[in-house]
Amino acid sequence: MSNKNIRALSERKGLSDNLFENISELSLKDAVKEEFHELADRFHLDDSVVLGTSSFYDFLKPGNRNKKVHVCNGTACMTAGTQKKLIKELENHFDADEIGHAACLGRCHSNSAFMFNDRTYSAKNDEELKEIFSKKEYFQENIYQTACNTTPVLTSQIDDLKDFYALAEEFSGKPQQIIDELKVSNLRGRGGAGFPFWFKLDAVIKEQNDQKYIVCNADEGDPGAYSDMYLMEHQPHKVLFGMYISGKCVGADTGVLYIRGEYPDSIRTVRKAIDELKSLQLINDFNFKIIRGQGAYVCGEETALLNSIEGLRPEVRVRPPYPAQEGLYGRPTVLSNVETFANINWILKNGGKAYKKLGTENSTGTKLVSLDSLFKKPGIYEIEMGTPLESVLNDFGGGFTSVVKALQIGGPLGGIVPLSKIKELTLDFESLQNNGFLLGHASFVSIPKDFPMIRFIEHLMKFTADESCGKCYPCRIGSFRGYEMLKKAQDENYKLDRRLFDDLLETLEIGSLCALGGGVPLPIKNALQYFKDELKEYFS
Repeated sequence: MSNKNIRALSERKGLSDNLFENISELSLKDAVKEEFHELADRFHLDDSVVLGTSSFYDFLKPGNRNKKVHVCNGTACMTAGTQKKLIKELENHFDADEIGHAACLGRCHSNSAFMFNDRTYSAKNDEELKEIFSKKEYFQENIYQTACNTTPVLTSQIDDLKDFYALAEEFSGKPQQIIDELKVSNLRGRGGAGFPFWFKLDAVIKEQNDQKYIVCNADEGDPGAYSDMYLMEHQPHKVLFGMYISGKCVGADTGVLYIRGEYPDSIRTVRKAIDELKSLQLINDFNFKIIRGQGAYVCGEETALLNSIEGLRPEVRVRPPYPAQEGLYGRPTVLSNVETFANINWILKNGGKAYKKLGTENSTGTKLVSLDSLFKKPGIYEIEMGTPLESVLNDFGGGFTSVVKALQIGGPLGGIVPLSKIKELTLDFESLQNNGFLLGHASFVSIPKDFPMIRFIEHLMKFTADESCGKCYPCRIGSFRGYEMLKKAQDENYKLDRRLFDDLLETLEIGSLCALGGGVPLPIKNALQYFKDELKEYFS
């Protein structure tokens, strides 16, 4: 059965009886095989579709269903060196096979992070663990620094919710005016690619279809990034308004937020905000739906995310067609990330020209920056595009708590920037890209001086191998082979063949279907360029 046919069968039940949510529910309660068969039969699908999906996700895999606590194994927690001690202390409270992992929990500012009973925590010692486990519903506030160095677009508070949403009435029936303001603003996608947002609206408007969707990619899986989490937990209405006005613009009546399961508090906060809109009757003609992710980094890739919502295995789609033509359930879809949608109210209220005055010519506006725990003042900062990175690190981050040799900026696919290069860079798409790096989500993960670079790039290859959807050979096989080679070079009397290793990176870069396999060579190439003296002992 083709994906197109499965998609059509999944759509019959709609979002109210969503296939993926049904699969998740059965998997999490460890249902018997017959129940999965009944679900497949109800959707007129083969059993392999349902079982194939349920076996993909970290939280749903049969071998992981008994896990009671999930320890963060994200890059920021790894370089901080907190997790081995945490696991050892958790073993005082759980059996070893009850302790699982999560890719990143958004507590990069504090580390020692884990998820338990649908809450996330940071615990520095066993006394703190005992306090958490002593209460049935223990809530630990996720506290970090926030500040802004310019006109606040994303971090300003909403004074009156009714006035905030009333702005939509001013643009009712004026889709071209919305597009024009966004075009003048030059708002570019904040998920990493930097694609002009107005173009997505314009493309979906031109599609003739009785059903269109707005989808918010809230699967912020980049270890080190927690800016989307900040917006969902502290500025949810900025995100919801952006989706709502986008829907009014293109003729969509439904907005879907795909929020990663590792952010349970974000899910609760956004759901509460949606309920608030309903009670105040501010958007009676638009429906919101939250889909909870179940642990798969690749769902941050837009087409894998769409497959996930539909209940298919979240494999990357070949493009074209693009989501604007054939998106969710094969319908025209505007798909963008949390921070992009959160900018829209300010732009429409103040005008595209006002937004364009912020930042640089090609990178306008502001950007949320995530700083990890090795900064003296870790947190989320709204920084005007074009700001020197040195200012971000010192004026806002306060410098480092220990000696740091490099920063990985933009997630596991982002560049590894040596501290010596920081003075040459500014916070914008062009500065980082032109110097061989990447802005991405603007997450800053510190690499301490004593953290082996060979171990760091091994971690990146293993992360890619673990999170690959498996659809294309270069990513599925190449990342695992890279991980094997890097590990062998550390554990055995083995030298990496540099020419062979470079060929592997090139194969990943040009042969992968999406940015997971295609992006991981960038930081590894940076490491080989800037830390060649440290790495040379591992190569022949």
